[in-house]
Amino acid sequence: MRFHLTRFAVATRFTLIEHGRNRFAMILVILFVPLWTCLAFVVMPDTPARMRLRATGEALAPHGNELTSISGALNAVTLITGFMMFAATFSGSGFDRRLAMAGYPRAHLVLAKVTALALVSVVVAVYATAITCLIWTPRQPLLLAAALFCAGLTYGALGVGFGSLLRREVEGMFAIVMTSIIDLGLQNPITSSGTDNPVMRYLPSYGAMQASTAAGFSTSPVPDYLAIQFTWFAAAALVALVGFRGSTRNCLPPAVLISPPGPKGSKAGLPAPRQAATPSAAAPDTEAR
Repeated sequence: MRFHLTRFAVATRFTLIEHGRNRFAMILVILFVPLWTCLAFVVMPDTPARMRLRATGEALAPHGNELTSISGALNAVTLITGFMMFAATFSGSGFDRRLAMAGYPRAHLVLAKVTALALVSVVVAVYATAITCLIWTPRQPLLLAAALFCAGLTYGALGVGFGSLLRREVEGMFAIVMTSIIDLGLQNPITSSGTDNPVMRYLPSYGAMQASTAAGFSTSPVPDYLAIQFTWFAAAALVALVGFRGSTRNCLPPAVLISPPGPKGSKAGLPAPRQAATPSAAAPDTEAR
């Protein structure tokens, strides 16, 4: 038991150190979350937006700027957590591969990434909820924090998957940004008229969007939609696990791995030495003379 705890603690420490070195991500957390949330609240008009919330079945008319600030907070959380997990996975893939090839248990490496993802999601979600509560007062702040946390988990797992499967950094960044923009832009009633379309149920942050909207403008709990978001997290984590396993697999050719050490292995491929002429072979020549 102590062996597993030690390996897990060491892997978690390495992962958190990798996140701590990402100064740009720290700046994004500090500045981007309040900037995007406040701009969404200040710039958008406060005209009531009539909508029917699928999570509760209620007909709501929230202020447009408050509804957009929720979408902005979700967009900020998903982008930051996805970016941080992608950057850490992409830059540390070589180190993880060497650890796995040296015999370090992959399970401990995976659990370390999940732990780091949970910590990052908690910090960013709580920070975004606090900023939102400073601007206006949601009816269920704890539910809002839980919805932001679940959305961060989902996009963080997607970031790990992109970091394991994609070969260039710009590809992963583009994938995260476009996924978040399309996902949340289509679900915002202010910018999209198709929010009642059944297709919206299959978007990655549908559960979080419904739960955070209910947290802002309703007093009804919506645990089912948090469960939907956890289902998306499980699916994204499965993709990330497959990608991580593929990126840390042993890449040495089989001949190198199974060639046994010793004289036979060391002489493989060398030309055979010439054999000296035997006395029996030289005898006819002597008799001819």
